[in-house]
Amino acid sequence: MKSRDLGGSGLKVSVLCLGAMTFGEPDEHSFMHGLGTPEEDAHAILEAALDAGINFVDTADVYGNDGLSERVLGNWFDKTGRRDDVVLASKFRFRMWPGDNGTGASRYRIVRTVEDSLRRLKTDHIDLYQVHMQDVTVPEEELLRALDDLVRAGKVLYIGCSNYAAYRLMDSLWTSRTQHLERFVTAQMQYSLLHREIEREHVPLARRNGVEILPWSPLAGGFLTGKYRRDASAPAGTRLEVRGNLERLATERNWEILDEVRAVADEQDATPSQVALAWLLHRPTVASVIIGARRMSHLQDNLGAVDLALSESQLQRLDEVSAPDWGYPYDFLGRVQNDW
Repeated sequence: MKSRDLGGSGLKVSVLCLGAMTFGEPDEHSFMHGLGTPEEDAHAILEAALDAGINFVDTADVYGNDGLSERVLGNWFDKTGRRDDVVLASKFRFRMWPGDNGTGASRYRIVRTVEDSLRRLKTDHIDLYQVHMQDVTVPEEELLRALDDLVRAGKVLYIGCSNYAAYRLMDSLWTSRTQHLERFVTAQMQYSLLHREIEREHVPLARRNGVEILPWSPLAGGFLTGKYRRDASAPAGTRLEVRGNLERLATERNWEILDEVRAVADEQDATPSQVALAWLLHRPTVASVIIGARRMSHLQDNLGAVDLALSESQLQRLDEVSAPDWGYPYDFLGRVQNDW
């Protein structure tokens, strides 16, 4: 398994990160709408992932009822004693208890959420602690000072963000620099062949400031696995069938992207999932791609992306078919950059 530095920190992480969002077997009213992985199966997937060289695992307090995913991971650490084999990432921000302070990124909440997560995870520190989404009601300095205190206390080693607007990320990095606070080393963002919006501003910003991107939903909710077909219903039991999202993704642009992914997969004797993941691994600033393996077969398939070498021609074809409408001023800049 290949590894990369995490945001210029010197910490090495595997290029695939095992996402634990589905770990546990929540009920139909939970975050995953019944699409969870039973704990015993989740533990087997963890063992197989580590045996394959994955050392990076990502979860969040909101995954599953009452921190279910974190509790499943904590039970595995307790059972196997393999906590030190894992670079452990978790997140906070979304509602975990009733009342005005049951959600958000205030210092008041952060002090409580980290203790709750440490207890569920059965560990004394979290390696990468991430704010799950920006909170416009909280000054960025308050958030960063609270996280800085956690680093100084040894409860957190590195900090990151997720689902941040580019302006907010830049504000955060500037605040860290000028106030001498810990800075975000990662930004966990939606990124795939279907969703390339972060290339407008987030990716250039990240490259300039030493922030690494951790793509979530790299297969676009399963669309890029190739199991979905034009003019056909989603297969029963798949995520897009359960959540009813196929209609939203079934645009002509997206079908054309999937057609090209399938064509490259045929040329490489690979699966569409492997091609889609390998494309991300070729993108600048991507440190590790978060894969969601509900089943052992998902993990085994995704592992094949690590050593898949896409040619320059194949990468160009995938780039071109998936290029979004960049909008102003990006299309304007692209037209006149070399002419004026």
